[in-house]
Amino acid sequence: MKKKLGLIFALLIIGTIAWYLFIWPSDFLVTFKTKAIPGTVNQTIKLWANGLENSHLLHQKDVTNFTHQMQFNDSLHNYQWNIKSLNDSTSQVKVYVKDVNNSLTNRISIIFKETDFEKRTKKTLKDLMLAIKEHTENFKVSLVGIDEIAPKYCAYLSFKSHQKDKALHMMQNYSFLNSVIIENNIELDGPPFIEVENWNMQQDTVTFNFCYPIVKPDSLIKIKHLKYKPIARKKAIKSVYNGNYITSDRAWYALIDYAKKEGLNIEEKPFEIFYTNPNMGGNELQWKAEVYMPLKD
Repeated sequence: MKKKLGLIFALLIIGTIAWYLFIWPSDFLVTFKTKAIPGTVNQTIKLWANGLENSHLLHQKDVTNFTHQMQFNDSLHNYQWNIKSLNDSTSQVKVYVKDVNNSLTNRISIIFKETDFEKRTKKTLKDLMLAIKEHTENFKVSLVGIDEIAPKYCAYLSFKSHQKDKALHMMQNYSFLNSVIIENNIELDGPPFIEVENWNMQQDTVTFNFCYPIVKPDSLIKIKHLKYKPIARKKAIKSVYNGNYITSDRAWYALIDYAKKEGLNIEEKPFEIFYTNPNMGGNELQWKAEVYMPLKD
């Protein structure tokens, strides 16, 4: 009986070691909490990773599951991110890190000592945690609840870009739209806004219209690329965003989370109204935008 129990115990140990060395998906696992919702964590990680040399996104299943590859000297490290919402303002992040070319060596060495791979991983993720903290201190999202998008008539330009480049297109075209309005004595009917027509969350791309609301004139000026359209009244959930407009999409994710929590059916087509001209600079926390997510009819 004792021999049989000993054999079973030995097989369990061998099985556990084999599972750890050859099946477990990473060489090293780091878990941390951060005061940010999953969408904000996702975008901040990507912004941080894009600032590193030899770093690129390998795959994204959804906002909470994606993988980066980073090169450190002659080593390729895969960072698999898993983000879980703990409450309205806090997420848990699990990072499964694997050295593509030296995985088995790392797994064995880590058992006996703190390896260079482990030290580098810890330092890299400490830098990320600091980046997330600094980023979340530079914007604010205040959820309002159910409201409506007011009807307007607008002159607009259409773009397709990465969502982080949305504000760049706005800044590059403020002067053009302003000159059209002034030179043709067109009466404005409120602050500029963007209307997102398609948001690809896996690719982080958007197709959107940058719009100037106007009082519809008797005749419409024909200018290359400039188009006109009415905006219909529509029920939506609303938030107020303060911060640089480059990262106003943080409010998009907050609205999606709010809709899920409240059981609301939404169209993932954000609508943003901008009350501050970013070309004027100033304290970014005083920049204001109203951000809406339309409700499905």
